[in-house]
Amino acid sequence: MTTIALPGTDSTTATPQAAPPVRRSGAKGGTGGRAGRAGPVTYTLLTLSALVSIFPLYWTMVAGSHTNAEIAATPPPFLPDASLFENIGAALEQAPIGLAILNSVVVAGSITVGTVLFCTLAGFAFAKLRFRGKGLLLSLVIGTMMVPTQLAVIPLFMMIAELQWVNQLQAVVLPTLVSAFGVFFMRQYLISALPDELLEAGRVDGASTARIFWSIVVPVARPAMAVLAMLTFLTAWNDFFWPIIALTNSNPTVQVALAGLGSGYVPQRAVIMAGTLLGTLPVLIVFAVLGKQIVGGIMQGAVKG
Repeated sequence: MTTIALPGTDSTTATPQAAPPVRRSGAKGGTGGRAGRAGPVTYTLLTLSALVSIFPLYWTMVAGSHTNAEIAATPPPFLPDASLFENIGAALEQAPIGLAILNSVVVAGSITVGTVLFCTLAGFAFAKLRFRGKGLLLSLVIGTMMVPTQLAVIPLFMMIAELQWVNQLQAVVLPTLVSAFGVFFMRQYLISALPDELLEAGRVDGASTARIFWSIVVPVARPAMAVLAMLTFLTAWNDFFWPIIALTNSNPTVQVALAGLGSGYVPQRAVIMAGTLLGTLPVLIVFAVLGKQIVGGIMQGAVKG
């Protein structure tokens, strides 16, 4: 058996030296634990940001519980009053807000489901499938984002009038089931988040394109779908321009119903604020129930992307 001597050492006495112990950053006294802790400055900034974000909603509640004179007083009131429920009752008498909230839930929910589904399908096709004219079609889709919405109002209204859809919810839902922004957003996400190897593995296993979409593409695209659903729901809920043209006060959405509140020589701002608060509650409930899932999907996409 031969012994290999290292330079500068005696082959008979050379012994392996133990490697120096590696200090873990998460151990006591290390810096890893401190790096993950937030200091008082961070908590102060977060608290101020939360207060600034919540203040408009709080002021809506305060203004909706007082009269016009009390709101215009100096200094204005900063605490809610028991008149809030009286003003809410007045808002319900002036406009069919209950029916409007139900219509907005149906409209916003339908638009959100359709937009997320169709935009994910189109985004997958533009990102990973090969077909003729793909670049031209994508350019046309993106080009529609530059066309003002007002230019399409007259032909669109003529179309729904021919279909006898005036003052019906499908007149608001169907024209906005797909958005160019959603298609482009899902395409850009799937290009980077969906490896080609996963698609090739699915094709090798004999899966069809539809099976690949439901079993591979949808699980990967869930974070982006959650973000798109949130943006689409808010946009559809707050939309006022097209619903006030296609619908009437007898079958309105929330924004159309709120436009008829407080009418008169002197606008009743307290009633308007009370109705606005009532129309905002469903959105707050949705985010209170689904907030963790939406934020979890966003963070999952940030980590995996």
